[in-house]
Amino acid sequence: MQALLVKDLHKAYLSAPVLRGIDLAVQAGDSFGFAGANGAGKSTLLKCVLNFIHYERGEISFFGISAKNREARKRIAFLPERFIPPYYLSGEQFLRLMMKLQGETYARPAAEEMLAGLDLDLTALAKSVRSFSKGMTQKLGLAACFLAKRDFYLLDEPMSGLDPKARALVKRQFIKLKERGATLFFTSHALADIDEMCARVAVLHDGRICYDGEPAAMRAAFSGAETLEEAYLRAIGDKNGNAKND
Repeated sequence: MQALLVKDLHKAYLSAPVLRGIDLAVQAGDSFGFAGANGAGKSTLLKCVLNFIHYERGEISFFGISAKNREARKRIAFLPERFIPPYYLSGEQFLRLMMKLQGETYARPAAEEMLAGLDLDLTALAKSVRSFSKGMTQKLGLAACFLAKRDFYLLDEPMSGLDPKARALVKRQFIKLKERGATLFFTSHALADIDEMCARVAVLHDGRICYDGEPAAMRAAFSGAETLEEAYLRAIGDKNGNAKND
């Protein structure tokens, strides 16, 4: 079953096209990585997918339900790239609010277990989020997502601001999601993370998908690149002017 289907998606800001006929299909239970340079349109695509902004043409659905239907979003957990929780809440108040908004019951033991699993000190529950560092804030947002038992996790740069230990612990959570059959879709500038964690990767460049497939197949497709980073450079045409391999 397709967890996410995007067909012929077009989006422009004023007269400048940003997305030029995007087609994506993410199967239920997949781990899917989405990559592209800054300004390539990754966040714009996510906003379209979540029905946050208008788009000129295209169809988007989650589990067969149009993304414009509120029911489609009941199965989704989302973390934006620039996650800023309300500054006046404590960590625990924020988690309580998120669980309530998602129609679930907040359980302190589960919250404590999740924070420990992300290496976020339990004292963060009592602290005001205005005192949190970037890494602490990111862990809180991830905790809220993972505590919500959803079928589809849409995470925009989930490793942002995390140290190596926290990154490793987040990857453990990704594995747990996969084990229970959830679908994971995340954007990342760290292509090594995509190579390690994802069954599929798509590369967005100049408003179009220039690669969509398995990471290993991407390395092989572009002259046997040793790393996904090198394959990415060849896919988009690197700064030295090397042509894309079509």
